[in-house]
Amino acid sequence: MNDIHEALNHCIVRTNIPNLPEPYRGKVRDVYTLPNDNIAIIASDRVSAFDHVLRQPIPYKGQILNLIAAFFFENARDIVETHVLDIPHPNVTIAKKCDMLPIEVVIRRYLTGHAWRTYRSGKRELCGVKLPEGMVENQRFEEPILTPATKADEGHDEDISEEEILEKGIIDEATWAKIRDTAFRLFERGSRMAIDRGLLLVDTKYEFGLYEGRLVLIDEVHTPDSSRYFYADRYEFRLEKGQKQKQLSKEFIREWLMEHNFQGLEGQTLPNLPDSFRIQVYERYAELYEMIIGKTFEPKSTKNFDSDLEQILSAY
Repeated sequence: MNDIHEALNHCIVRTNIPNLPEPYRGKVRDVYTLPNDNIAIIASDRVSAFDHVLRQPIPYKGQILNLIAAFFFENARDIVETHVLDIPHPNVTIAKKCDMLPIEVVIRRYLTGHAWRTYRSGKRELCGVKLPEGMVENQRFEEPILTPATKADEGHDEDISEEEILEKGIIDEATWAKIRDTAFRLFERGSRMAIDRGLLLVDTKYEFGLYEGRLVLIDEVHTPDSSRYFYADRYEFRLEKGQKQKQLSKEFIREWLMEHNFQGLEGQTLPNLPDSFRIQVYERYAELYEMIIGKTFEPKSTKNFDSDLEQILSAY
């Protein structure tokens, strides 16, 4: 086990491979185009919340997310084609280069997070979906709901209804019908896998692309960055008592930021994450890995990651 305190100084923040074109840098991933027109997706240790990349990275976060995503991609292959070709390193996915569809497909099973904040404000509709009166925070919907969002490289993703997606021609009707069906099937599979591990899959986002005209699942699947999990044990008790749910997700980072007066709004100052909190975040990510995968997370040192990465990618 690598020393977590030492790892704070060797997080992967920005990769640089001299013999490859400059990568596309997303909020948390660097994506290199390889000579064979596949791509190398590097899961960095950057962390984003409220559409801002926080200044301090989280040690081994990239490895945990990449390995959890790989696990769920493998378990989704009978539902939909995935972009994964190889996982040569815990931080690296070699994938098919797809034409990304510009919609995040968000499935929600519980009134939590953004949905709850919308509901608490008095609104009873989210992305064209009518929300029942009289619900309380973290209550389960009768059926999962689909609440899409436009995908933004910078700034805020915007809620959008299915009707608007079709009216604006963002995605054609036949493709959207397939996406919709696939997303609900993926959510059902993820929910079953979670409950087997004592967790509830609360909500999640999926992203899709087209590869040679075929629908392909891309990005990440059922990770704590793209999903929210509650502990199943005592969920009903906590709900009944109006207590906060015990959860494994990125929501507690958002809660910490809100406690420090930051929600990504104009005029607010992004706070720095103390090392003690960065370690706490790592521990939460590692806990989810161990619950989902069923084995202890053993991090791989990232001290000389750029030179390791150059050697890894030379094979492709």
